[in-house]
Amino acid sequence: MGLFGNFFGKNENSDNGKDIPWISLEHKDQLEVLTENSKTRPQAIFKHSTTCGVSRMVLNMFNSSYGLEPSQMDFYFLDLHANREVSNKVAETFQVMHQSPQLLIVKNGVVVAHDSHGGISEIKLEQYI
Repeated sequence: MGLFGNFFGKNENSDNGKDIPWISLEHKDQLEVLTENSKTRPQAIFKHSTTCGVSRMVLNMFNSSYGLEPSQMDFYFLDLHANREVSNKVAETFQVMHQSPQLLIVKNGVVVAHDSHGGISEIKLEQYI
């Protein structure tokens, strides 16, 4: 299962059998790389509070519904407690008010979709490929 599967609560009973290839977002300078990479393929940021039951539930639902190929989109995982400064920089850079849990989709350097809590399940990743 690996470190990220254990840490992020991977759902062992996922029907689609695909693991999200998480990239840990821990440094503000990663946002420059993420923004540049968004010019060639979509980037996603999942902001998660490790102490929040709602955030855990939403993350588990997101994991279980994931069905993309690894080459279609990059997925960054932001642990809000460990990296609050990075979370603040995400809000500043992309002009999206901080919430948790929260999913942002970045394409061509701008956020093209974002939502929080239960609204995350309404974001259809395939439409941003």
